Amino acid sequence: MSQRADGPGGRSDGAAVTVPAGTGRWRPWVGTLTRVGLGVVLVVAGWIKISNPDDAVRAVQAYQILPQGLTHAVGYGLPLLEILLGLLLVLGLGTRWAAIGAGVLMLVFIGGIISVWIRGLSIDCGCFGGGGTTTPAGRNGRYSAEIGRDLLFLGLATWSAVLPVSRLSLDGLLREPGGIPDTVDADDAVDADDAVDADDAVDAAVHGETGGWDHGDVQMDASVRPEEHRA
Repeated sequence: MSQRADGPGGRSDGAAVTVPAGTGRWRPWVGTLTRVGLGVVLVVAGWIKISNPDDAVRAVQAYQILPQGLTHAVGYGLPLLEILLGLLLVLGLGTRWAAIGAGVLMLVFIGGIISVWIRGLSIDCGCFGGGGTTTPAGRNGRYSAEIGRDLLFLGLATWSAVLPVSRLSLDGLLREPGGIPDTVDADDAVDADDAVDADDAVDAAVHGETGGWDHGDVQMDASVRPEEHRA
């Protein structure tokens, strides 16, 4: 995008000045990588669990948090929820709500790991299959790594929830009748406003100069008319 610059005397000489593009233009693509990456992680984790439902139930039981009657429901239902949220994120459909759901799941996972760590239990978290009790060897390092990984996923979910606009999403196709995703963000709008303001400033400078002469002419005419009247 360019605008005209003023030459000597405040008049436009037709020179073009390039206005740099807004830094917000890369955000929709980052949003795409974020939601697709998190979505793929959830789909893979859910698929591994649902392929081995007994292991999924055993992983839930190892946390020793839920009543025995709920462990089977959670063990079977959690993988389905992960797959559903993952698919929504990959497709970019209901991105904000899917990201919020994924963020809540990550908080639950982090809270569960911290809980067993505090209570001195040694388990395999079962986040990507497996699960159940395990040896205490390397427990602290294992729990630290798992919490750090889930914090990373929580960060991806937070990005997608706060900035859900992204490229190649069904949300964008549904939002725009013409099929063009709506990826204009606040930074682009500010850049566009700045460019318009700059053009207006150039026009105002030119018109203001002409307007000043017109005003002067009016004043001169006003000063002459009394003399003519007295004459």
